[in-house]
Amino acid sequence: MFPFDVILFDIGGVLLTNGWDRRERGVVLDRFGIDRAVFEGRHREAYRAWERGVIPLETYLDSTVFYEPRTFTHDEFFQAICAGSQLLPDGALGILQELAASDRCMLGAMNNEARETNAFRFQQFELNQYFQVILSSCFLHLRKPDLAMFHRSLDLLGRPAERILLIDDREENTLAAVEVGMKAIRFENAEGLRRDLDSLGVL
Repeated sequence: MFPFDVILFDIGGVLLTNGWDRRERGVVLDRFGIDRAVFEGRHREAYRAWERGVIPLETYLDSTVFYEPRTFTHDEFFQAICAGSQLLPDGALGILQELAASDRCMLGAMNNEARETNAFRFQQFELNQYFQVILSSCFLHLRKPDLAMFHRSLDLLGRPAERILLIDDREENTLAAVEVGMKAIRFENAEGLRRDLDSLGVL
């Protein structure tokens, strides 16, 4: 019997770049001439709300960038945010494609992402074709590694926790998955993931 009913993939750091981490933010802020320290001070709390789907993109940008007049538009800034999303070098997309082609279990995404960037990334990289379920923070209004997000996901999936595998690049997320009874692999590179999946009887 196949060892899992569901395999969940994180997106940023596993399939794609994170897209709006500190490094990517720095590039965009420098491009638009925005003070990094001021932005980061405004970003922290606003981003948590945006990522949980509590506020829309416009409110996030008004809080962090457009609190004073600018010579560029909301759309121009958002397009620059989106440009930070790229396929992750040595990422797991090829493995995801193999698992999708084998059709041996349900595949899902479990990621922390704001609604607007989530929609862009799934469309741009055609990720919807691989997943039967998408458990994004912007839809559940919860974030990893909050245990509430894992419990909500288990409720939605309706499968025993031990029959669900999470692949995530952040240790705090894999530890939370294990705490609720799921299996977890911390992703570092495609070769390592392939070895781990082979040892579990997945590949």
